[in-house]
Amino acid sequence: MFDYESLKLIWWVLVGVLLIGFALTDGFDLGAAALLPLVGRNDLERRVVINTIAPHWDGNQVWLITAGGALFAAWPLVYSAAFSGLYWALLVVLFALFVRPVGFDYRSKLIDPRWRQGWDWALCIGALVPALVFGVAFGNLLLGLPFSFDDSLRSTYHGSFWQLLSPFGLLAGLVSLGMLGLHGATWLMMRTDGVIAERSRRAAGVLALLYLLAFIGAGVWLDLGHISGLVISSSFDANLALNPLAKTVQAGNPGWMGNYVRYPLMATAPVIGVLGGLLALSGALLRQPRTGFLGSGLAIIGTLCTAGFALFPFVMPSSLDPASSLTLYDAVSSRMTLGIMLVAAAIFVPLILGYTLWCYAKMWGRVTTAQIASNPHGLY
Repeated sequence: MFDYESLKLIWWVLVGVLLIGFALTDGFDLGAAALLPLVGRNDLERRVVINTIAPHWDGNQVWLITAGGALFAAWPLVYSAAFSGLYWALLVVLFALFVRPVGFDYRSKLIDPRWRQGWDWALCIGALVPALVFGVAFGNLLLGLPFSFDDSLRSTYHGSFWQLLSPFGLLAGLVSLGMLGLHGATWLMMRTDGVIAERSRRAAGVLALLYLLAFIGAGVWLDLGHISGLVISSSFDANLALNPLAKTVQAGNPGWMGNYVRYPLMATAPVIGVLGGLLALSGALLRQPRTGFLGSGLAIIGTLCTAGFALFPFVMPSSLDPASSLTLYDAVSSRMTLGIMLVAAAIFVPLILGYTLWCYAKMWGRVTTAQIASNPHGLY
């Protein structure tokens, strides 16, 4: 069996894989729903868009649920500090996500245009809000969150919801909006035809530029030293169950960019992000939807890995008390818990991946206006 340090590193990788899995799968249906009023100009066209994502969205969200469960079991201190301190932000995301199942199931129950347009806008907002807030959350991790632990390891959050909407946090939100919107647009390029695919192609070109400008801009902002990163300055034994307050943490630059100097291989992550954005842009310009979708997927992987590598080994930095910052070494559960969970993950993660791929294979193909028009009483 793995030693404690190895289990900590494995679970850092696994949580990252689950988040990337969520962004790759649920990301395209969030992006497509956000584009619904733009690429669908009438009820028939919007039904085409909805039918490309409605069969998959609930299965895609399994990745988010699994990631939340893994966070609760593997990093309980992160879970408690994040879900108490970021309560209102997460509540906003939760209520936005509530709109999606209701909207998909109820929009076509009535023929009334006002009823359907209302649900279409609800689906759009229900996709835009999570896409924005997820990016703002990652931006605030790089800024540090204003929380601290007392001697009993009870966390206290000293910020507010509006503090999250800082300039850098909003820039990170634009990265997320551009990235997920691009993923949704390239998905629609593959799954639709005619004017819907053409509008999606144009949207993909604009969103690829937005993503590239925001992503590179955020990197320049960090590289210029406007945000002070954290460094562990004391020694510790990673094979022990550590007290988060036992370490010494210093703030200073190069801060979050330091890992790219210490571990040059990590620099491949931002390169993949930029190349993915350029590949998606070329796919849109050259009318190659599969190339565009591959590029948007690489952009997601590169972006999330860039943030994770920059923070390593921190998972939830504190701007108020750097010593309270949580790392993958001192925010984890016991060795036995991590070991049991690893066995469960080895069984269930491949099952999730397997049935997800099977669902896509069985329901693959372009959705056309002719198909939808021939079935006016369909579910969506």
